[in-house]
Amino acid sequence: MTRHKYTKELFTRIPGGEMPSIVVAQNENLQSRFVVQKVLELREQGVPLDEMAVLFRSSYLSFDLEIELNKANIPFVKFGGFKFIETAHIKDLISYLRVIDNPRDAVAWNRILLLVDGIGPRTAEKVIEDLLRRGTPQGGDGSSGSTLPVFRPDAASTPDKLRTLFEALRNVAPPHVTPADKIQQLLQYYEPVFTKRYDDHNKRRKDLEMFQQIAERYRSLNSFLVDLTLEPAAESVTDITATDAEDEKLVLSTIHSAKGLEWNTVFVIYALDGRFPTTRAAMNDDAMEEERRLMYVACTRAKEHLFIAYPINVYDRESGLILSKPSRFIAGIPDSLLDTWVIDEE
Repeated sequence: MTRHKYTKELFTRIPGGEMPSIVVAQNENLQSRFVVQKVLELREQGVPLDEMAVLFRSSYLSFDLEIELNKANIPFVKFGGFKFIETAHIKDLISYLRVIDNPRDAVAWNRILLLVDGIGPRTAEKVIEDLLRRGTPQGGDGSSGSTLPVFRPDAASTPDKLRTLFEALRNVAPPHVTPADKIQQLLQYYEPVFTKRYDDHNKRRKDLEMFQQIAERYRSLNSFLVDLTLEPAAESVTDITATDAEDEKLVLSTIHSAKGLEWNTVFVIYALDGRFPTTRAAMNDDAMEEERRLMYVACTRAKEHLFIAYPINVYDRESGLILSKPSRFIAGIPDSLLDTWVIDEE
């Protein structure tokens, strides 16, 4: 079978217009906050939410943005992956944190108890009843979350794995332990549970890393959980009163899921070497070419406005490196063809 190569001639019929923008953010959260602010500005200028899209290389890269969108009451739909708090392994970790924050949270207790080998629904129910009946001791600072009760420590029938769970929770419960440190220690306990429960655990591992990374900017566990558990906006947008606003949702999508689609405005986030292209892709020429094609797809989804954003000083746990360089796919573009924005705390 003979294969033919057809030469493409690309052109545009639209004269003028804005130049693409490169957005350099001092950290990941500032990147998210920039997108949120720009979405609100464009919506006020008359661009519908469903005519805007945020594109990313991998699903976990939208997690920080999802939190900020919920805080800003901006409704969104996600393609190419689950929303952050809808993933089962993230729900597991949140449940561990919830029982530390509120030891009387029966729903969270039920979830983490059922993760323990040998604990079924009936046993979990008995454990929870015992916990609620006996109450939880107060910590030295007066907070119920600083210490946790040991379930029947004197009972010979208490499973060792249940004792291990309580020990793990007690170790991270003190309020002086930061949310990120709590998660780091809990991940050591959760690792064997995680690998046994999820066949695709290697694929899900990046989600856990991002979860811990997001937690690093919080000093209070309660404020972290409040932000995580905000209900996604469904029918309203901050400062928007148009009668049809409830039908609009901002689009969040992996680039793979965006092929063939177009929007008035496109944000490409994490255009950062090591994230896009991925570190592993750099080891293989074919993989690198596929990454390059994905960047082409992402940028050509925009009809009017294109923002290519990347944060700097991002720690990559897999490689142990600090990622700070723009994607090699945009690094060589002449400044005359771009607007460059630098976003910092000021």
